[in-house]
This record gives sequence, structure tokens and C-alpha cells, in this order.
Amino acid sequence: MTTHATRPARRYRPPGQLGGRGPLGGQAKRRLTIVGFLLPALTILILFVFWPMVSALRLSFTDASGFGREEYIGFDNYAQVFTDPDILRAMGNTVLYTVMFTPAAVILALLLAMALNSPKLPLRGVFRTWLFLPFIVSLAVAAFAWQYLLDPQVGLLNYWLSTFGIRIGNVLQDPVLAMPTVVLVAVWKNFAFYMIVFLAGLQEIPGSLYEAAKMDGAGPWSRFKNITLPLLNNTTGFVLIIATIAALQAFDQIYVLTGGGPYRSTQTVVMQIYQSGFKDLDLGFASALSYVLLVATLLLSLVQFFITGRREKDTV
Repeated sequence: MTTHATRPARRYRPPGQLGGRGPLGGQAKRRLTIVGFLLPALTILILFVFWPMVSALRLSFTDASGFGREEYIGFDNYAQVFTDPDILRAMGNTVLYTVMFTPAAVILALLLAMALNSPKLPLRGVFRTWLFLPFIVSLAVAAFAWQYLLDPQVGLLNYWLSTFGIRIGNVLQDPVLAMPTVVLVAVWKNFAFYMIVFLAGLQEIPGSLYEAAKMDGAGPWSRFKNITLPLLNNTTGFVLIIATIAALQAFDQIYVLTGGGPYRSTQTVVMQIYQSGFKDLDLGFASALSYVLLVATLLLSLVQFFITGRREKDTV
């Protein structure tokens, strides 16, 4: 006959928190685990974002050239930013580029997003893919392609337009037409991204609102003005901010297409930073100009945030 010794029932112990038991305690281990996961990202941010920003701010008060000893010169670099005629012209070109690029890209993106969101449009997937293709092309490659298209001797665009009796000549070397041309290329390259953002915003609007508006006799313009625009307020604000920042930082396509010419007519602030820092080796001045651009971008973004937030309150 088999006998079993009677064992006392084991006492139930609830599971410990993340990190288990130990000399540091569960809460401390949990915090250490979180810090361990964040540490790689924080290290990259400190090394490649915060440290360069602090270093650039220090350089902006010196005459650093990358060689020899640096000397502290106070606010001389910042004074030069607002008195040098070439820099003031670069600022004017940047403002002109932003004023031309942002409304054109945002309006085109919104109109195409509304067209692609219509259930009546056949082959919507094909059109969406086709329109998004320019955005995935490298900026430099797109600029080179447009440079050949616009070439007055062998460019296909010049050839096609000449068949209709239109001769545009060398627009990239024309001081008046060079800026609109680089803006046109930038809009063609970037509108697809803004279009996708608008498309996502449009798909969040309930279709029942449009059906109710139709039953009340509202036309297309009335539905767009009273339903689409107010409910896209946040999306429009976001697109406006990122489009403005992109315009203020324009460099690649302008550098490839015109190199800032002719006669500095397309020289922007970022191109001037590149010129001062890497060609003229005036790192202190380039750092000061970078900080002026940073402050201007922050101020513009805050203004747009304020306007968008106010419109949202008015809508509510």
C-alpha cells in the first residue's frame, strides 16, 4: 500500500513587476530597462543633432575657418548677415521661392487628392501610383532629368513646344525665368507627398455628411467650403508647415539646375550657407546664417500653428 505524505499547501505569491526582485527593486530595474532601450537613440541624437547644434552656436561667435586658431568676435557674423547685400538678396530669393512653391504645391495636392478620393474615378489605384512616382525619384536625378528636358539644343520639352510655335529658350539661364522654373520642378517633385497626406485626411471625413448636404441641396462648392475645408483644417495646417519648411531648406534641385545663377537670381539662404561654409571656409559666418534661418523657420511654424489652432477653435 502506497502512502503519501501530506504536504502543506504552497502559499500564493503574486507575480512581481517588470524587472523582478533584486537588490535594486522592481521599480528601479524597470527604469533601467527603459533607459537601456532609449540609450542608443539618445546617443545618436546627442552626437549627431544636439552636439552639432551647440557647436555651431559656439562657432557663430567666432571667425572659425577650420584651420588655425579661432577668435571670439561677438555678434559680428550676425551683423554681417543683415547688412551684406548678397545675403539680403539670398533671403529675398528664399522668401520668393517659398511664396511661389508653398501655395502651388499645397493647392495642386489638395485638388488631386479630392479627384483621387472620388469613387466615380476609374483606376484610382493606377492614378495614385502614377502620381506618386516623382516623389520617390532622387532630387538630384530629377533635377538632372529636367536639366536635359529644358536644354535649348537637345531638350525634348523645347522641341515639343517648338512644334506649337512656342520657343522658351534657355530658361535656366534667364534671370527672370530661372526661379519660376526651379519652383516648377520642385512642385512636380514634391506635391505627391502632400497629396497623400490630404488623401488620408479626406478619407477620415464621413460620407454621411456629404449625403446629408446633398439632400439639403448643397452644391459642390458649398460642400467643399462648409464640409471639406473645415474638417481638413488640421491636415492643411500640417501640410502648410512641412511645405514651408521644405521651401526654406531648398538646396538640391536648385544647386543641380542653376547652381544659384544666373547672376545669383536663384541663390537661396541654404545655398549661401553651403557657399560660405564649404567653399569660402567661413564656418563662423555660415553657422550664424544657419541660426538665423533656424529662428525664422521656428517663427513661421509658430505663426502657422497659431493660425491653424485659431481656425480650429472657430470651427468648433
